Amino acid sequence: MRMSCYLLWKSGQRCLNINLQQQCTRLMSTTKQSPSEYCLNLVKKHDYEGFLCNLLLKNEIRSAAFAIRAFNVEIATVEDHVQDKRNGLMRLKFWDDTINNIYNDLPPKTPTALELHRILKQHKLSKHYFKRLIDARYAKLENSRFNDLSTMEKYAENAFSSILYLLLEANGTKDLNCDHFASHLGKACGIVTLIRAIPYYSQKNIIMLPMDLIEENKVSVKSIFRCESSRELKEILFQVSSCANSHLQKARSLKDKVPKEIYPIFLPFLIAEDYLEKLRQHDFNIFDPKLQRKDNLLPAKLYLRKMLNRLF
Repeated sequence: MRMSCYLLWKSGQRCLNINLQQQCTRLMSTTKQSPSEYCLNLVKKHDYEGFLCNLLLKNEIRSAAFAIRAFNVEIATVEDHVQDKRNGLMRLKFWDDTINNIYNDLPPKTPTALELHRILKQHKLSKHYFKRLIDARYAKLENSRFNDLSTMEKYAENAFSSILYLLLEANGTKDLNCDHFASHLGKACGIVTLIRAIPYYSQKNIIMLPMDLIEENKVSVKSIFRCESSRELKEILFQVSSCANSHLQKARSLKDKVPKEIYPIFLPFLIAEDYLEKLRQHDFNIFDPKLQRKDNLLPAKLYLRKMLNRLF
């Protein structure tokens, strides 16, 4: 019985792998996109802020940055494309196998895989960090709730800091202070992203806040699902955002130890800092419609920081 279930699962996995490859190949052929163009457009559609930051990177690493972020988009959007956890786990297994095959010079014929394979010929990127990105999505799909702030920080480290580590590697930067900066910035960006996603996930009856804080502050989960703000919920958001801000300040303290030529890699600092300030200005009411608006000035703000070569 176990063997038949295993064979059935493997058969489903093979079918899913073939289906995913066929979908990507069909999309790339019908739109006549190269793998690099596909990655750029994928990031632009699903990670617009990352897209803007990538545009401001130096030419030598820009293609690598889009391939890295495109891979992250592929795995980050898995949960939005499936109706049940099993199918999501199978899709993540496909990308897990894809990374193994890319590093074995056997990339599947999907645009993101082909572009990553090409990039690896030019840049030495650690397989370990791609695996951490996948592991973070596995963990989130298995259990979408965070028990406490430390588990939220761990998720942010794996899912966001790993991208910055890969960008540093693409740049050829090997520096402990840069790694520490990337770690703290990634944790801050990850926590901010989870905060920003609360209204979206609330409509899907998913909690994105630490459960111990919810219990400690006696916040009704149903009220969050109804997108209702309260003094107690604001207190939780204050604590979570303070954690994110603490990581930003720790990164800031390392500014003088980080070479200025790699500042553009850390431009997401501006995005996280801006959002935390807006959240404070709106009294930590995460459901305020003004917090959901797109910042039309963001391209100009990022460009100005790049031109001034400043992070703060």
